[in-house]
Amino acid sequence: MPTIDPKRPSMKNENAVEELIRTLEDKRYEAIVAGDFNAFRAYAHPDLSYAHSNGVVDTLESYLDKCLGGFYTYHHIEHPIESIKIVGDIALVFGEMNGEITAGGVQKTLRNKALAVWEQRDGNWKLIAYQPTPIPK
Repeated sequence: MPTIDPKRPSMKNENAVEELIRTLEDKRYEAIVAGDFNAFRAYAHPDLSYAHSNGVVDTLESYLDKCLGGFYTYHHIEHPIESIKIVGDIALVFGEMNGEITAGGVQKTLRNKALAVWEQRDGNWKLIAYQPTPIPK
């Protein structure tokens, strides 16, 4: 007789978590494009590590300072999700981040593979890490 791991979420619960994570991904990107940095902060873990496709890594505070100061302006973002893996209290989101931005006064077109990491703590999911990788032309 197979044993049941009580720490592993049921398939139904895992599907609900995946749906929630998809919604949170939509909302965090919407917040950045809209310039609603308070909303973005609400989705982010205080220890966020936010990498950029040029290799620069920001904390939550340094990223928001750059956004609020106009260094980063997001004009349009598409973020198709390829898959979501739930591992305990961690959700790994594999997909792309494609968009039009201005960074340091320079218009850029982004085409990246991306990994977003969400952590559940005290019943809330927060973005704790983000890593894009440019897709070769």
